[in-house]
Amino acid sequence: MTARAALAALRSPSPALRAAWLCSGLAAAALARAAINGRGATSAFLAGSGFGFALLWLALGGGWRPTLPRPGSLVIGLLGGILLVGVPLVAGPSTRALTAMRPEPFVAWLVVTILVVCGEEVLLRGALIEAVQQASGPVAAVLVSSVAFALMHVPLYGWGVVPIDLAAGACLAGLRYLTGGVAAPAVAHLLADLATWWL
Repeated sequence: MTARAALAALRSPSPALRAAWLCSGLAAAALARAAINGRGATSAFLAGSGFGFALLWLALGGGWRPTLPRPGSLVIGLLGGILLVGVPLVAGPSTRALTAMRPEPFVAWLVVTILVVCGEEVLLRGALIEAVQQASGPVAAVLVSSVAFALMHVPLYGWGVVPIDLAAGACLAGLRYLTGGVAAPAVAHLLADLATWWL
């Protein structure tokens, strides 16, 4: 391989290499968030904000670019959010015990939640799904993005969240494929996270 070819490969890595890079970055960001999180609200907000910004940076570095939502994506996202909130309520007890969510104050938590949700969606259902789909197809993209979504929560919340996060990740990936963008999964994800405040 010539030096020019090697430089070109670094500038635009293969989809599989890009997916591996995105997963590694996500793992590092999740571990850093858990290490910084601490027990107080200030450290949790700082950890969440840093995590959200890190994921946005990774997504942009991984090739994701913002686009305007398709018509109806926000409505589909609201319906998906209702599904994400409703199914666990019908199926069993609240997941708040698993995630220990409800930090104070609400407005600061809302801002950090929006940032984290946007970061997670543009990375997982934006850059990562696209890279894995190009490398291995849509089924692998849904599987990898859903597993990554579940595993990234383990350092902060423990293994108990994996089953529900796997299901939520698959639902969010389905919304991404249904609408062709990240707006619908972002709206559904935000609604589900905000519901933990009251449920």
